[in-house]
Amino acid sequence: MAGRAPVAEWYLVFKVIHVLAVFAWMAGLFYLPRLFVYHSEARVGSEADQVFRVMERRLLKAIMLPAATASWMFGVLAGLSAGYFAAGEVWLWLKLALVVALTAFHWFLGCCHGAFAAGRNHRSGQFFRVINEVPTVLLIGIVILVVVKPFS
Repeated sequence: MAGRAPVAEWYLVFKVIHVLAVFAWMAGLFYLPRLFVYHSEARVGSEADQVFRVMERRLLKAIMLPAATASWMFGVLAGLSAGYFAAGEVWLWLKLALVVALTAFHWFLGCCHGAFAAGRNHRSGQFFRVINEVPTVLLIGIVILVVVKPFS
């Protein structure tokens, strides 16, 4: 790492933290819709309803939000330290577009949690089973872009 700019020396550290944060975030994005499947089948006000509310809140606030924040922060730092942004890497901008979509999905799940917490969920378990595939599709696109780096 000798002879590099100070920020570039941190690239691998940023990248490792970014990848670990992405794993945690993706775990939440895969698990929360599955919780919603079961929660949608619980009677409002029941003991199961209360347990799901707590589980969903903890997953969102204690795991997913910090992991999403760290994913963004350390991903941007890694991209900056590697010079990807300065080089105008098209694959990186496409990846970022998919990550924005993941972030929007995360936000949507937060809205769904709000509906459950207020006892106003009107979506079916089948709906949540279908949307559970969204992060998988986005992740496949992101991994292809990062590994193959098309348009470089």
